[in-house]
Amino acid sequence: MSAQLIINYRSYETRVALLEDGRLAELYIERHNFWDILGNIYKGKIVRVLPGIQAAFVDIGAQRTGFLCIQDMLPTLNEEDARIEERLCEGQEVVVQVIKPPARGKGPRLTTNIALAGRRLVLMPYNKNIGVSKKIKEREERERLKNIAEGIRPDGMGVIVRTISKGATKEKLQEEMKFLHRLWKDVCSKIKSFSAPSLLYREPSITLKAIRDLFTRDVDKLVIDSKEEYRAIMDFIKDFAPGLRYCIELYEGSKPIFEKYGIEPEIQKLFQRRVYLKSGGFIVIEQTEALTAIDVNTGSYVGEHDVEETALRTNLEAVKEIAHQIRLRNISGLIVIDFIDMEKKSNRDKVFSALKDAFNKDKAKTNIQYISSLGLVEMTRERTRLDLRESLTEPCPYCSGRGLVKSRESVCYEIFRELEKRKNVLGNEKIQVFVHPEVNQFAKEFTQEHIKRLEEQLGKKIVFIPKEELHIENYEIVQ
Repeated sequence: MSAQLIINYRSYETRVALLEDGRLAELYIERHNFWDILGNIYKGKIVRVLPGIQAAFVDIGAQRTGFLCIQDMLPTLNEEDARIEERLCEGQEVVVQVIKPPARGKGPRLTTNIALAGRRLVLMPYNKNIGVSKKIKEREERERLKNIAEGIRPDGMGVIVRTISKGATKEKLQEEMKFLHRLWKDVCSKIKSFSAPSLLYREPSITLKAIRDLFTRDVDKLVIDSKEEYRAIMDFIKDFAPGLRYCIELYEGSKPIFEKYGIEPEIQKLFQRRVYLKSGGFIVIEQTEALTAIDVNTGSYVGEHDVEETALRTNLEAVKEIAHQIRLRNISGLIVIDFIDMEKKSNRDKVFSALKDAFNKDKAKTNIQYISSLGLVEMTRERTRLDLRESLTEPCPYCSGRGLVKSRESVCYEIFRELEKRKNVLGNEKIQVFVHPEVNQFAKEFTQEHIKRLEEQLGKKIVFIPKEELHIENYEIVQ
């Protein structure tokens, strides 16, 4: 599999696309008028303690107060079982880090378990544990890296060895550890001198995070269309990964970079409910407040032999597309998938196994339950950042976020009822009703008989008049 990172930088926005075999697999967007606070470290102040849910609200100087749960607090000496009201009080200052961004009206989720991420290592100043990425499978390599981490970590601090560290020398890891330790010392000096609420550490820009987190051995090259950001990347990799400079390319073509690599059309498809499969089947994705529901349909695919085989083939094809769409759209939380019913347990086993395998590339943690007797799969996916729907859309001003508007027929009948309601106050012989042009067209084609009856009932002439600027649900009755 070939993979590329394509970065489109503009003064107002940066977009990072990960292509796998030429297909858009992940998309990251950072709007420059709103810096993503995920990973930022703050000196905050407790504004309210909530014993009933064992959590606290923390003022970090952002638009919304942060939310700190007791399970996200590191236990201190003799406080493993202490309740949150015994550990925190209003007005108390606390050093926290954002582990989940604000979303859906909620503030950011916080932790006291601070972590400073580098390219190969993560330094945890308040945690003494040493961990090695589970994606490094070889026992000898895991032991080697664990021993190196034990030898280079600062006293009393913990370390996580990231997947990209596989095969790295002790010198490389030690060099990065020194950098992270210097970074933490700078944070510590700010903790002493800054008053709450204050920002102590800001995560790097999305461009540099792409180098740090996404530019792994699986990625062949990175292409960026900004000279300024290209230079920033080259400066960044001098210390961490000088060998990457041969894989980084400045794009200077006349065609927009996302058009050149076929990414822009894929972005336009991101919010379509229906996604078609090559066989003719399709999946339907519905995102709600509580969960995301995904329905699998055979569509125009009728199979060759029997219903069971048709269901199996469609489900197996859908599995790959479902995993791709969830990862691409960054859908998180509870997800329910309604597969086409299969009678044979062996076939259900195949679909379940394929679904688990399809999420192997996903960096977010998933928990997938076996297919239920109703043909449903329940799964959860870790929320690591805003999903693209939240990043790029806002509630519909027409339908107040319902995602639907009243039908033309419903609007017409609502008008008829309103006219009946006003029959005693409508003084003129002629009533003008201004409506959206589509409602007017529907009234002409399908409701003339009803209008005549209403005119006889009211004793007045009713005239529908199209008005372009009206919302399709709105109308104006003029006496």
